[in-house]
Amino acid sequence: MNDLLGVVDWSRAQFALTAMYHWLFVPLTIGLSVIVAIMETLYVRTGQERWKGITKFWMTLFGINFACGVATGLILEFEFGTNWSNYSWFVGDIFGAPLAIEGILAFFMEATFVAVMFFGWNKVSRGFHLASTWLTALGVSLSALWILVANAWMQSPVGMEFDPAQMRNVMSDFFAVALSPVAINKFFHAVFSGWCLAGVFVVGVSSWLLWRKRNIEAAKSSMTVGTWVGLAGILLTLWTGHGSAVQVARVQPMKLAAMEGLYNGSVGQDLVGVGILKPESERTPDDPMLFNVDIPYGLSLLIYGHTHGFVPGINDLINGISLTEDGDTVRGLSYADKMAIGLAAREALRDYDEARKVGDTEAMAIAAAKVKENFPYFGYGYLPSPEAAVPNVSMTFYSFRIMVIAGGYLLALFVVLLFLCYRRAEILEQPWLCWLGMISIAVVWICSQSGWIVAEVGRQPWVIQDLMPTTAAISGIPVGSVKLTFWIFAAIFTGLLIAEVSIMLRYISSASKTNIEQPKH
Repeated sequence: MNDLLGVVDWSRAQFALTAMYHWLFVPLTIGLSVIVAIMETLYVRTGQERWKGITKFWMTLFGINFACGVATGLILEFEFGTNWSNYSWFVGDIFGAPLAIEGILAFFMEATFVAVMFFGWNKVSRGFHLASTWLTALGVSLSALWILVANAWMQSPVGMEFDPAQMRNVMSDFFAVALSPVAINKFFHAVFSGWCLAGVFVVGVSSWLLWRKRNIEAAKSSMTVGTWVGLAGILLTLWTGHGSAVQVARVQPMKLAAMEGLYNGSVGQDLVGVGILKPESERTPDDPMLFNVDIPYGLSLLIYGHTHGFVPGINDLINGISLTEDGDTVRGLSYADKMAIGLAAREALRDYDEARKVGDTEAMAIAAAKVKENFPYFGYGYLPSPEAAVPNVSMTFYSFRIMVIAGGYLLALFVVLLFLCYRRAEILEQPWLCWLGMISIAVVWICSQSGWIVAEVGRQPWVIQDLMPTTAAISGIPVGSVKLTFWIFAAIFTGLLIAEVSIMLRYISSASKTNIEQPKH
């Protein structure tokens, strides 16, 4: 048992390592592709060669980041087969189909048009080259779409049925999977956050050029475009973030409770603006906070659009308790009840398998019907206790607040910079503002990573919500092998990141010695 838990923990750590390194590259690729396309559009519309030079400068940075993102993404997909083979079998074509579409359609679309984008200057018409740049940006977003569709299905499994004959899920409705509210909201939230991140990246690099007193006009022009894209990104991220909260409340209420450090919910639930949780050993349901500043009725208003909705806490969900708007208690299925239902589904699946071996079709039909009846809580049958369904509350709670606070800072930054770009452009060259722009690059990546931690840590222990915990999804491999590959990947990814940052810094540094507004033909 200890060896199994070791394999689970190390496999989770390895996947988290790969995913977080990959997520360093993905949002920048998404956002920077759009910014480059906008800059080239300005070049085509104005005919000014300076915009061509500026476009080429940022396009090169996009290309460096794009290559590193592809490398980490491929390893991430391979890990489903190496470390999570039970999961890969259990999900069948439901998970594989979106990833296959991503590889066949989106990735080849990116690969085709990115070649024209980089090597087609002066070889194809301006219009065709511009179209290729925009199609590259579209391909990048479509690539993210299908990956996020697959991820969203793990968070909210829809459009499928469990086939006991195959011991796996089969897709029954492709469009329910591809167009689920969770998938659509997750896609737009990721894309818009990429716009925000890339906007800050452009602002930060432009700030460095201004601080060095090099390519000042190009830096200011780049900063204006980056600020517009970043401002649009952060505003739309806030909007889709609200949509995410609504969807989480609907399909993953335990995650929402962990995000709020909420143990006992209430009608007209407050929203924790700022708070510090007590250590886990001292935390009590009645008073889990050491310090907190709440927004009255804020959580109910956020989720339901009115102040008299009930938001369940961790204990409410475990005990199956909800409240009416009048405060009356309603008892539903507790987690212990769901565990019993899950065990019944597992037992029925074993009965089906035994009946199939002896060719008893009548017993097979009875067992299959029982599996279908109890399958919605199939995964609870693997949990050792109801408390095992509670994620890491502290990590989820603090990551969510870091994300929100950083997002608020970025919104203020973009508003101020946009005002300065058009009204007081000379202030952009002030050293303190340049340093603020450069430091903001770290802030936006912290914000982005925190959001990913909330999404993935908050859904634990589920690899598929309610249907499969991580302990049932793992491959039967020695824990030593996972430890070894963890450290190998850690070294490779760290080296890759250092190489990317080094190449980028060297290329950006070269801009202090040349005029980027005069492109090389």
